[in-house]
Amino acid sequence: MNQNAQAQSAYTLGNVPERMISSAKMIVTPYEGKLIELNVASWLQMPGLAELHISLLVSYQDGSQVREVQVDHGKLNALGKVMLSGIARLPMRKSISNVRVQVRSGIELKKVLVEELFVQPVEMAESAKQAQPQLWAAS
Repeated sequence: MNQNAQAQSAYTLGNVPERMISSAKMIVTPYEGKLIELNVASWLQMPGLAELHISLLVSYQDGSQVREVQVDHGKLNALGKVMLSGIARLPMRKSISNVRVQVRSGIELKKVLVEELFVQPVEMAESAKQAQPQLWAAS
């Protein structure tokens, strides 16, 4: 599957506010270079799609390049529900923008009921630690 087909088959659960990305601590690693880490969790319902395999991912722009990272994989239960969570490690060369939490499966998803969506930096930048901790959750 080419990159355009992959991007078309992803269903966006929500956009992450820019202020959340800017409040995350930037980490420098020997192999991945600069990156930020986000805790991501989603509670989803897709009635009628029991036992469907699904992936949680974070898509973003790094300068002009579109990137995505896998966060978790799971399977809908008999009622079409699933909870997916993990740490999204977002490598960057320039600056991160347009961050979206998405799901993807083997079929095109037309409707996903988002019971709750949670995104929070794993570690806050020093400047953001002075302010109130930020949390983004939608339900």
